[in-house]
Amino acid sequence: MNTKIFFFLLMSFVVKGQELTIPQLSQYLSDNPFLMSPSYAGIGNYVKVRMNGLTQWVGIQDAPDTQSLSADVRLGNRSGIGMVLYNDSNGETKQRGGKVSFAHHLTINKYDDNYFSFALSFSMNQFRIDTENFIDNNDQAVVNDRASNNPNFEVGALYRNDGFYFSLNVSNILNKDIKRFNPIFEPNTLRNFYFYTGYKYRKGPRSVFELEPSIFFQYFESDGRSITDANIKFRWYDFLDYYYAGFTYRILNDQFGSPLYVAPIIGLKKGDFYFGYSYQVIMNEILGYSSGTHVITLGIDLFQGISNCTCTY
Repeated sequence: MNTKIFFFLLMSFVVKGQELTIPQLSQYLSDNPFLMSPSYAGIGNYVKVRMNGLTQWVGIQDAPDTQSLSADVRLGNRSGIGMVLYNDSNGETKQRGGKVSFAHHLTINKYDDNYFSFALSFSMNQFRIDTENFIDNNDQAVVNDRASNNPNFEVGALYRNDGFYFSLNVSNILNKDIKRFNPIFEPNTLRNFYFYTGYKYRKGPRSVFELEPSIFFQYFESDGRSITDANIKFRWYDFLDYYYAGFTYRILNDQFGSPLYVAPIIGLKKGDFYFGYSYQVIMNEILGYSSGTHVITLGIDLFQGISNCTCTY
């Protein structure tokens, strides 16, 4: 079989469970939870802008590569809006798109730092399979580029109580249009379920050190897979600036003893500028061919003090 055709079929299986979704690796730990859940839109007391670059499996040709730009801002004392633009390539498959989100934040008890948020997002994604690079292709079934545009919706909820937080998110609520693809290989149900929970612990209100364990769980309805991240993050403050280091451990839930990857993370915030970096060590057969995955986050916080609600802190 022609190697290009084989690669085309292989990538159809590889991407079917994750397409129409921004790949969620460790970038959400880089002070960017809005990338993972729209319910975080407007939590901060400023305009938060974050850029992410993610290069997977360095050393392997046509490995996944993703870029995203996100921003969210407070609207008055109770609401927030945000947007994400992204571009993702995975061999001959490409997807690009974006989403806009609206979140509303309720104060349950401001003296106990007890808050509840909910959000709705509208997304538009273009998924495309390039056939223009399939040289010497004699298979008449593989002609022209295969592409589809898919609008969809996402809902999320977030509960915070002092240092504890718990968020639940459902993306790709609508079924996908698969008329231009082979329905045998392409599922039309691409709902993904996420929950994210953790606790920020300080020994006292004046302590400059903070410990934050967290868990991130993803479930893909299309094929029943689920993934769990176990994270630990240590942050130390220098007045309004801070530095952090941490570690994340990702597993497929049906293979508990065999991690997909382990990843140290580091970062800092100086003034209004932010930098984060993660290096992911692949723990499967790809390790013999790849030097790992790199994730870089750059950010800036603008217009401090646009809301005086305690739920922004």
